[in-house]
Amino acid sequence: MKMTVKEVATLTGISVRTLHYYHREGILIPSEISENKYRYYNEENLKLLHTILFLRELDFSIQEIKRILADPNYDEINSFKKQRHLLMLKRSRLDKLIALLENKIQGEMTMNFKPFDMKEIEENKMKYKSEVSERWGNSDAYHQSEQKTNHYSPEVWEAIHNEAEAIYAGFVNNMNKNAADLTVQDLVAQWQGHITKYYYECTKEILAGLGLMYSCDERFKTNIDEHAPGLAQFMSDAIAIYTSK
Repeated sequence: MKMTVKEVATLTGISVRTLHYYHREGILIPSEISENKYRYYNEENLKLLHTILFLRELDFSIQEIKRILADPNYDEINSFKKQRHLLMLKRSRLDKLIALLENKIQGEMTMNFKPFDMKEIEENKMKYKSEVSERWGNSDAYHQSEQKTNHYSPEVWEAIHNEAEAIYAGFVNNMNKNAADLTVQDLVAQWQGHITKYYYECTKEILAGLGLMYSCDERFKTNIDEHAPGLAQFMSDAIAIYTSK
C-alpha cells in the first residue's frame, strides 16, 4: 500500500498541513519521498499515526511524543490500554450529560452538576503522564536523550529507525544460532551502540536491565516479538551473556 499525503489526509481527517508538521518534527516520516519531493505513506505509517493521535488525545506535547516513541522499550499495547480506559471514562461522562439533557427536555429542573466534573478524567491523564515522567524524568538517561533528540531532523529520525530495524533483522536472521555465537554477540554490541549513539549512554548495567525487561515484562516482550516469535527471549539471553563478560 502506498498513499499520497492528500490521500492520507482524506482517509484520516488529518489536514495535509498537520501531516507535513509531523514530518518536520520527525515523528511521522513518510515511507518514501520521491525525487520531486512527493510524500508517500505505507501501512506502518498509518499505524504510527494512530499512536500519535492517541498520545495527542492524552495531551502529550510533540516533544514528549518524540521522547516516548524514541524509547527503544516503548510499550504501544500498554499505551493503548490506558487510552481505552480514558475513552471509557469520557464515554461514561457523555452518557451522564445526555441523560441530564433528556431530563431537562422532560421538564426536570434538578441542578445536577456531577456530569460536568472532569476530575476523574484529568486524574487519569495525569497518572499516565506521571508514569512516563517517573520512568524517564529523573534519570540521567532521560536528560541525555532529551538533549540529543530535541534537535534531530526528520532525516535523522528516519536513519535511526532504519538502523534499529536492521539490527532487529540481524537478530531474527540469526535466531537459529546459539545466543553466545560471535555474530549474535556482535549484534548486541551494535544494539548497545545504537542506544548510546542516538539516545543515552547505554552502559552494561543499563543494557543488562533492558535485557531482563525484554523477557520478563510481557509488554516489552509483545512488542519485540512482533518482529519474530521468541525474539525477545533470544535478545534477552544474548544480552545476558554479553553483559556478564
